[in-house]
Amino acid sequence: MPASGYGRALCALVASAALLLAGCGGGAGETGVAPPPAASGSADAFPVTIEHKYGSTTIPAEPKRIVAIGYQEHDFIYALGSKPVAVRWWYGSETDVIHPWTEPKAAGESPQILKMDTIELEKIAALDPDLILGLYSGISQDEYTKLTNIAPTITQSGKYVDYGSPWQETTRTIGRALGKSAEAEKLVNDLDGRFAAIKAAHPEFAGKSIVVASFGPENIGFFASQDPRSRFFTSLGFTVPKEFDDIAGKEFYGTLSYEQTNLLDRDVLVWDQLSFTPGGRATVEQNALVQRMAVSKEQRSIFLEGDVEAAFGWNTVLSLPFVLDVLERELTRVVRPQG
Repeated sequence: MPASGYGRALCALVASAALLLAGCGGGAGETGVAPPPAASGSADAFPVTIEHKYGSTTIPAEPKRIVAIGYQEHDFIYALGSKPVAVRWWYGSETDVIHPWTEPKAAGESPQILKMDTIELEKIAALDPDLILGLYSGISQDEYTKLTNIAPTITQSGKYVDYGSPWQETTRTIGRALGKSAEAEKLVNDLDGRFAAIKAAHPEFAGKSIVVASFGPENIGFFASQDPRSRFFTSLGFTVPKEFDDIAGKEFYGTLSYEQTNLLDRDVLVWDQLSFTPGGRATVEQNALVQRMAVSKEQRSIFLEGDVEAAFGWNTVLSLPFVLDVLERELTRVVRPQG
């Protein structure tokens, strides 16, 4: 992962998409994500073969030494009742990668922390893994091939842009890899049910346009509809204007010049990654171009800060419940029921 600081936020990541990571999201039945085909034999029988963007990987037996090189895979591992021997550092504390929403499941575990900007094969091999998980890693074909010489390696499906896999698919894939498909399906169903309940309770969300943006020192970043952060809101009935996907192209994010700030003037505007914005929320609110928009004047903006920002950015099966209640209240505040 690149150097620390604002460079980890979306706006500074034009040169390197991997730096912009801030979560994995989705919701109830609106992602088009169907459960993956079952492996041959029973759901939790080994060996199991898993398809992904670089082909297929066979896991011969239940893994005991799991190394997570994806930036937030360890949340899924702990959610399923397993324990990684090592996890990759993303941002925040360099000595503690267990966040508040993960602590109950991690139960005091302290895995080795891999702080590496690029894949360091020798460091990974020294851990003697029997499974390497890199679904949220953006690894290249060459990196994948080299990792498979160390241990069976799983990366994301080719159906989505890098870092764009829905949390449902990640949960199910890791569940199969760990021999815990039933547990994974329950996690998915329970959380999907929460999204569905909120969506049903708020028909006023349906069809409203929304943008998740990040304010940087040189430009404004936004997340395209395939990014988990945007998918969080589309799962509740909101829509991301196609214009933003057109700008993003094949990436999970895009950038706007300050002169294009007016493009953010939608039904709801969510300001994310404020911890990476010099001056934080005050910088955004005091910007003249931001103040000029109707979405600002009418207080239809949502600002994600503190643990809520972090949990939303992580966007996993453990962090999403942590943030859902807060965002439901905020969305109810800015979107008025019709009639």
